[in-house]
Amino acid sequence: MGTFSIWHWLVVLAVVLIIFGAGKLPQVMGDLAKGIKNFKQGMKEDETAQLPPKDEAKTETKTAA
Repeated sequence: MGTFSIWHWLVVLAVVLIIFGAGKLPQVMGDLAKGIKNFKQGMKEDETAQLPPKDEAKTETKTAA
């Protein structure tokens, strides 16, 4: 019972198809992909917002020297 056999996965697939239907499943997966893309874009925007602009970083090192 520690590992999943092919029968377990077939039952899970059947339940998913019953709940979502075969026509709606591609739409759900497309929405999931859009959500992942938006999440990655948001993470990238957060990283660039935290970094100081390159011009300010250069002037700080010149004034410190």
